[in-house]
Amino acid sequence: MDTINTLFLLSGSLLALSILASRLSSLFGLPLLVLFLALGMLAGEQGLLGIRFDDYPLAFTIGHLALALILLDGGLRTRLSTFRSAFKPALSLASIGVFLTSGITGLIAMWVFDLSLIEGLLIGAIVGSTDAAAVFSMLSGKGVNLNERVGATLEIESGTNDPMAIFLTIMLIEVLVGDIGGVVETTLFFFQQFGVGVAMGVAGGWLIARFMRWVDLEPGLYSLLALALGFCVFGLTSVAGGSGFLAIYLAGLMIGNQPGKHLNFILPVNDGLAWLSQIGLFLVLGLLVNPTDLLEYALPATIVGLALIFVARPLAVVLTIKPFFKFRWHEIGFISWVGLRGAVPVVLAIFPVIGGVENASLYFNAAFAVVLMSLLIQGGTIPLMARLLKVEVPPGVTPEQRGPLGILPEDDYELFVYRVENQALDDVPIRMLRFPSGALISALFRERDMLHPKGSTRLQLDDVVCVIGRNHDLPALNKLFSGEKRLKKAQEFFGPFVIDAEARMADIAKAYGLSVTPGEGDVSLGDFISKRVGGHPVVGDDVSWHGIHWVVSEVAGDKVLKVGVRFY
Repeated sequence: MDTINTLFLLSGSLLALSILASRLSSLFGLPLLVLFLALGMLAGEQGLLGIRFDDYPLAFTIGHLALALILLDGGLRTRLSTFRSAFKPALSLASIGVFLTSGITGLIAMWVFDLSLIEGLLIGAIVGSTDAAAVFSMLSGKGVNLNERVGATLEIESGTNDPMAIFLTIMLIEVLVGDIGGVVETTLFFFQQFGVGVAMGVAGGWLIARFMRWVDLEPGLYSLLALALGFCVFGLTSVAGGSGFLAIYLAGLMIGNQPGKHLNFILPVNDGLAWLSQIGLFLVLGLLVNPTDLLEYALPATIVGLALIFVARPLAVVLTIKPFFKFRWHEIGFISWVGLRGAVPVVLAIFPVIGGVENASLYFNAAFAVVLMSLLIQGGTIPLMARLLKVEVPPGVTPEQRGPLGILPEDDYELFVYRVENQALDDVPIRMLRFPSGALISALFRERDMLHPKGSTRLQLDDVVCVIGRNHDLPALNKLFSGEKRLKKAQEFFGPFVIDAEARMADIAKAYGLSVTPGEGDVSLGDFISKRVGGHPVVGDDVSWHGIHWVVSEVAGDKVLKVGVRFY
């Protein structure tokens, strides 16, 4: 009984400290995942609490469960619309990019650690893939609003690159222990990992989404059902020889892109579960490592980590993206920088320990050191690099709170809560607002008093407005309640005014006193920009023409609707 009570006390204390440590992250700019790892190391055998934990199989199991949940949550939040601009480059990075990164890093590790070629390549394979937990956490937690092309590429890559890393790791371990199969068997295993993972992930996710729309449950049970069925997809795919990680990510993607009231109940709960998984996973991995062992490999691991960050990852990104896709150099630079390593390399580093590979501690500690370096150097500088490399777009306005009313099974009405921050709305009667036709103000709060709004009620700054509407009303509502600071940032980014993308280049040239080639005169501004950026324009794309910056401010699919004009 004392053991159980102690377990509850320690786990609760560590979890609470990890959550409270998020404040330190915002104050000092430290990546949250580093703090979770540090707390685990402090609680470990050589730390303050002296907890002895060396159960690698248990850590391996916890790692799989946590990563599966994190990938499910990442898939739920990825929009299919982003695939139009990011799927192909992300897939290239997740396959060829991981192979190149692993190979280059492995050659450097072979030289630094004085290992054989296979042993060096095994280190490269272990640290070769980016980590979904790290990428999703850093991009969402740092308040960085990337343009769709860059952000979607990073998210899709991190969600789909595990099969290649797992394949390379297992293959090299089999070579080292003498259990490697033939060329045909190995090739079949590779394609099986990807093919079965994609097929079962898409099919399973589609079936789960259809079932979730049909079944009627208590609100709190939808997320648990989605998690349970997602784990079923993971397990069935793994049993069939496919990549469970790829399958559960794609299953989440299919579930998250099927409309229905279930999503309103799933996403908030899954967000908390994903955070719990990240905290638990990194605490366990921190408990698993001994600082003295880590210091033993610190210098060579540092060289390998620096080579991975500054040589292997950039080379892999340039070779797999630049010749085939229309990415700007500054976008290439940022994608290269956000090659974050996290839990996946450490979990993969447990493979040699379980497989009985000689010098298994070397692989584990080297991977851990590389992860720490990646999180500190790359993770700690993401906002700075995003600004320097100009891949950010102004953040859009979103409701302070929103929630479904549960009236309709699909396209349900929701309650959106906004705070009046726009100076232009001060002392404006409600009847004068340009509201979407299907939306209305249900309540208005002024300080602590609730008012019953009428058409003659005049808004004041800091009023809290409760609006009933549907999801398609959000763009108009967000624009209406956009604050002065946000409007100013948007103007600084897009320019002082916006023009229709249907305008002919000849007319624009005449209006601004510019010259245009005869073949471009009848082309619309939107088509002109689309051609310049490779056919998949996204908000924030900047095309310089005659010293003027033409910035895409609104798109629908692959069609540019509005273009900002910036003269600096």
